[in-house]
Amino acid sequence: MELSGHLLSVLIFFPAFGALALLLLRGDDHLWIRRLTFVVSVVEFVFSLFLLRAVPINAPGYSLVEFGHWISAPPINYHLGVDGISMFLVILTTFLTPICVLASWHGVHHRIKEFHVTLLLLEVGVVGVFLSLDLFLFFLFWEIMLIPMAFLIGIWGHERRLYAAMKFVLYTMAGSILMLIGIIWLYNATGSFDLPVIQQMLHDGVLTLSTRTEILLFLAFFLAFAIKVPLFPLHTWLPDAHVEAPTAGSVILAGVLLKMGTYGMIRFCLPLFPEASHRAAPYVAVLAIIGIIYGALVAMVQPNLKKLVAYSSVSHLGFVVLGIFAFQNISMQGAVFQMLAHGVSMGALFLLVGMLYDRRHTFEITEYGGLSTPMPRLAAFFLFVVLSSMGLPMLNGFVGEYLILLGTYLVHWNWAAWAATGVILSACYLLWSYQRVFFGEVTHQKNCALPDTDARENCILVTVVIVTLWMGIGSPFFTRRFAVPCQTVLEQMNRSFAQEATLPGSIPKAAKLDSSGRILASTATPTSSERSGTR
Repeated sequence: MELSGHLLSVLIFFPAFGALALLLLRGDDHLWIRRLTFVVSVVEFVFSLFLLRAVPINAPGYSLVEFGHWISAPPINYHLGVDGISMFLVILTTFLTPICVLASWHGVHHRIKEFHVTLLLLEVGVVGVFLSLDLFLFFLFWEIMLIPMAFLIGIWGHERRLYAAMKFVLYTMAGSILMLIGIIWLYNATGSFDLPVIQQMLHDGVLTLSTRTEILLFLAFFLAFAIKVPLFPLHTWLPDAHVEAPTAGSVILAGVLLKMGTYGMIRFCLPLFPEASHRAAPYVAVLAIIGIIYGALVAMVQPNLKKLVAYSSVSHLGFVVLGIFAFQNISMQGAVFQMLAHGVSMGALFLLVGMLYDRRHTFEITEYGGLSTPMPRLAAFFLFVVLSSMGLPMLNGFVGEYLILLGTYLVHWNWAAWAATGVILSACYLLWSYQRVFFGEVTHQKNCALPDTDARENCILVTVVIVTLWMGIGSPFFTRRFAVPCQTVLEQMNRSFAQEATLPGSIPKAAKLDSSGRILASTATPTSSERSGTR
């Protein structure tokens, strides 16, 4: 671990200071409230970009580690760290927050100050989740995230907002209780909440788990994360939350909150409970494939445009879970990349749907039609984002899905074959919905006078388009930074097996990775320390 300054603490708590400044701001000058929130969120994004230089490429373990004793009994530490996986999720969070502020510039009309305070506090919780290395601290930020998101849905949502907010809270709290039980059990067994300490104790044999105990602990963590993803059949809260949430809430929910579930699977389930993960992999893969196909089929018949995008999210995140539980370095890289690509593309789709709602105050597809005539710019942006979401080559959606299917095929070709049908179905429902909304004659006279995108909306959409295109063309910029962290997770899983046994597709311990994550030829014999040590 590389000790450093306090950049991670700044990333977590700077939005909190911005929220405090908003609360201390006298008067109800809505323009200044929006401007201050936007400046705070942009500065936070700039701070997060420092991670790209501060976190070395191919560095094992965690970087920029911050450690301090917090509570003596029980021993809870303020322990933060970042690697190539969590780094990009933090950047994704800080990237989407200022976009949400701009998207809500004219869309939120009441409790303006409270809305922006809630948005900044939500950023605090999400960034804290991705940077925490203490289980109790992780759980604390996990719960902090829940409150602002529930407020965004319940206060600034649509007609059934209270129902959707309550459903979101109940589902998430159910998973949180299970995870808390697992955390407490690990503390009673180890005397520590520190994730690296627990991992080292498991590796050294200081802590041994029976098969039954490991499966139960795995389920306690996995169910909490599966609800958050959400994985079929635990997905029913998501469409309601998306439909009733304001545009900013939907963007943050789809863009980063759902990734907390898949991030938890990578960070906790696989390295802490490797045997249980292997036992559960076939069942999880079946659920992921069902989610891919089911989400796509349900999206295809949706009359509500926002609910269509919500079920599309369920389908696409099934690919991520499948890539994780294929236990291939290449599929796990694809899963992490898909998490980032999904955050950008789904966030953009919800932004575009929100722009349509601001003009027509409805999500019903039948209320639209022929919108490319009065709104050619919005139609062009919408088509670009639809193509990226369905996985068109050269755009961000293609890279992650291709790596996931390739890595999965190397282990289970039938899993990959079934999952590939989701790619075909996504093209069907996305292109068909686009045709009904934008092509043909204008079906409602009031649609003829709808305004096209303004300068603020153009700025948002152009930014998203540039990032989408860059991710599709320059994918090695991302994959070479989380190739080693992904392999580290796989190596941590190997501890329960014989030293000579390796996972299908895993990289030999003597092998080296180049800057883009490819295996370099190596005939060197690993040393005894290499055979027994961890990254």
